Amino acid sequence: MSKKVLAAASCVEQKYFLEAEFSKLPEQIQEEIKVICVTLAEKLGCTFLMGFYEDGELYFETIKYETDINFDEIGAELEIKELRRKKKELLASLELWYRVFFTKEGAKEVELGIRN
Repeated sequence: MSKKVLAAASCVEQKYFLEAEFSKLPEQIQEEIKVICVTLAEKLGCTFLMGFYEDGELYFETIKYETDINFDEIGAELEIKELRRKKKELLASLELWYRVFFTKEGAKEVELGIRN
């Protein structure tokens, strides 16, 4: 299944990136995404990515640095689980938004909704 990056942050490079095609998201949502990515990148000591699978499901990915032998993969998974719990509504809204605007099925649903 292909993936599309929404946003990423690196604690080492102190950089944040939002994919240009998602810049139409409301500024408040963009800011929340930035806070999530930057906070987790810093907390986990990695590069943190947030994106979508082609079906609209959100994914989170941590990329540890080669020199970091102390990276805690279990701790990272627990942080992501906590993120999913705390930001459940935001994440569900993002997935719905992506499905509507970026998948063929979503476009069909919108078209049917407009006709009815």
